[in-house]
Amino acid sequence: MFLGLRTVIYHAPDLAQAKAWYASAFGVAPYFDQPFYVGFEIGGYELGLDPNVAHVTVGNNAVAYWGVADIAAAHAHMLAHGAEPRHAIQDVGEGIKVATVADPFGNVIGIIENPHFAAKS
Repeated sequence: MFLGLRTVIYHAPDLAQAKAWYASAFGVAPYFDQPFYVGFEIGGYELGLDPNVAHVTVGNNAVAYWGVADIAAAHAHMLAHGAEPRHAIQDVGEGIKVATVADPFGNVIGIIENPHFAAKS
């Protein structure tokens, strides 16, 4: 029935600023760009930006973790693009490392280096 994760949506009241930040931080241009939603394709998944913040508090309670090959490099890259550190890189066992940062809009972005998952091309 379930096919797996497809989309992660972050809320950002200033869509133009968020679009520019995510394009720079993730190194890709959006494939869908409308005033009500901006979508990026990241490694076969969608990162969406929604400017509608009605009934939304700053930040999020669920954290989506984006896979990276080198967590130290990815963490440094995000900080260099203006993200704020939330949780430092931590080895959680069996070669898996995780960390979180916050985008300039308060959304938490997880990054994970997991050698047990094959990299997607």
